[in-house]
Amino acid sequence: MPQSLSKLYVHIIFHTKYNQPMILPEVEKDLYAYIGGIIKENQSIPIKIGGVKDHLHILAAMSKNISLAKFVEEIKRNSSRWIKTKGSEYKNFAWQGGYAGFSVSPSVLDRVVRYIENQKIHHQKQSFQSEYLQFLEEHQIDFDEDFLWK
Repeated sequence: MPQSLSKLYVHIIFHTKYNQPMILPEVEKDLYAYIGGIIKENQSIPIKIGGVKDHLHILAAMSKNISLAKFVEEIKRNSSRWIKTKGSEYKNFAWQGGYAGFSVSPSVLDRVVRYIENQKIHHQKQSFQSEYLQFLEEHQIDFDEDFLWK
């Protein structure tokens, strides 16, 4: 078979540096749209982007031509540059150094979309830190908590 074929769904989570509440309502929708454009520029398909003031969730179908690390780097680098142009309150905006990425089965795509859509409601009951730790533990990812929140 001379062609390479794939369909890789990924759920990506990352937060603002030091969990600062810097994703303000006045830029939130435009930020998500901008990130959707970055995803498309990387030959990938944005499915759902959402979050709250201190973190994002992205569900995308990733291109076979880019690594997850490079994909997230492109999203974070370009969106950080963009948001800094939106006002003086964003001049110190930065994303955390790392990220979490999880493969998603096509059978649960709708559930992940609903989860991302309901972030504001979800975080009235559970903190981001608790949510993030739960994701890491459920996916059996080894981590050093000293480095998670920077």
